[in-house]
Amino acid sequence: MTLIAEASATSTATPAAFFTKWADMGTWQEWNQDTEWARLDGKFEQGATGTLKPKGGPKTKFVVTKLTDTEFIDSSKLIGARLIFAHQVITDGERTTVKVRITMEGPLRGLWNKIMGGNLAKTLQGDVEALVAVAEAVLV
Repeated sequence: MTLIAEASATSTATPAAFFTKWADMGTWQEWNQDTEWARLDGKFEQGATGTLKPKGGPKTKFVVTKLTDTEFIDSSKLIGARLIFAHQVITDGERTTVKVRITMEGPLRGLWNKIMGGNLAKTLQGDVEALVAVAEAVLV
């Protein structure tokens, strides 16, 4: 497994506010600068599938591989690799820390990392900070 990037930020938003934004995939482009559009096929639940169109890239299918009250993991299958986004929220009751970790696995992960890893790493912290801003506007 190859680590591409990690980012985190602390917020006054509740964990539920982050899950509300993650579930509303039609608005991902508002806080994720690499996303042209995203859509989910059905309910936001473990096993759900969807399609994402990265800016400058082809449409990509993804699967919600894990969904709990503190974690959301989705993965996209690439030729010879799998791109994994792990999202986590941790709260002390007053503040919430949101963490995102991007990894890649598979025999062609090195090639895919050269193609897309640098841009993902460059934009991740800004995306997490933008997510915090939109989550703080959610009343949950």
